[in-house]
Amino acid sequence: MHKVDYRLNALVDASLGDVAPLPELALAAALNGATILQYRDKHGSTRDMIDNARAVQAAIAGTGVPLVINDRVDVALASGADGVHLGADDMDAQTARRILGEKAIIGLTVKNRADAERAASMPVDYACIGGVFETVSKVNPDKPVGVDGFSTLRAFLRESRPEMPVGAIAGIDLARVPAVIDAGADGVAVISAIFRAADIASAARDFRSTIDAALKARQP
Repeated sequence: MHKVDYRLNALVDASLGDVAPLPELALAAALNGATILQYRDKHGSTRDMIDNARAVQAAIAGTGVPLVINDRVDVALASGADGVHLGADDMDAQTARRILGEKAIIGLTVKNRADAERAASMPVDYACIGGVFETVSKVNPDKPVGVDGFSTLRAFLRESRPEMPVGAIAGIDLARVPAVIDAGADGVAVISAIFRAADIASAARDFRSTIDAALKARQP
């Protein structure tokens, strides 16, 4: 498995098109502290998703920041992205690994104990637990797990896969970063708090510095 730097996952969602072109947003995040990027589009056509993923990939070329595609293994493969992020209803990670190859980054969403057990047994490089808090960026029928729920799932994954980084997602603003890091997160996934900020570059830098400080403070 790969060692993924999951400190700051900036999610470039298709809904952000009203802010700026997605490649421009991705580059701003990549240049200002994001350690991994994820392109997410829940409603776009396959062709549009491939085109957008290729454009984002071209924009961030040379930054060293990897791009994963939410849900869609076919789009990841066709666009030449670095990997894929899978939910419980998506293609299973073993099949995705077989299709994308050993060099691909594969991540999983974890919402409950069953998801955590799946992540522990699958050939994945990272997991992301959530939603931790309420969020307006995605329709989510599941109740937030909260910091305590996050901590419980994180403890199981630490015992099962101690080397695997685990992030936190949903409703995470700058003020909530220390709490989720203290609960065991290796990083956070962010959409609105970065990309709908008045100054995107400054917001990304603030998240990265806050994450790094919280990780340093947590070290024994």
